[in-house]
Amino acid sequence: MSPQFYSVDQVAALLNLHVKTVRAYVRDGRLKASRIGKQYRIAREDLEAFTGGAVPSATRGGSHAEVSSIVRIDGIDRTAVSRLTNTVMAAIAHGSGGDGRMRVEAVYDEERASLKVIVLGGLDGTAELLKIIDVLAGEAG
Repeated sequence: MSPQFYSVDQVAALLNLHVKTVRAYVRDGRLKASRIGKQYRIAREDLEAFTGGAVPSATRGGSHAEVSSIVRIDGIDRTAVSRLTNTVMAAIAHGSGGDGRMRVEAVYDEERASLKVIVLGGLDGTAELLKIIDVLAGEAG
């Protein structure tokens, strides 16, 4: 059985990301890809390693809703940031991410003691995760 490859456009559609975001992941080395001519090709195994599970299939029929959220927490120290981000990532890894397609990025500005948590995912999973963040932010403050 020959390996299955995806174009950057296909990966973007599967992960509900912008094509430029997928290209940036490839350039940064976060998503392994092979260059064929002027185009990148991503092997199914590499995409599964990147997503941490099976490659999602394209949604056919019915509707699908996702949410993008940015949570800013001010007055938080590095120890509380570490505790919050570790707990959030553990929650995603153990099921609070809904359908497994949730993405979370955290950016901490130590000078301003401010944390931004960017959450992309399904409505239910994001709602659960925002509740967790709310509790943890209250404990940090």
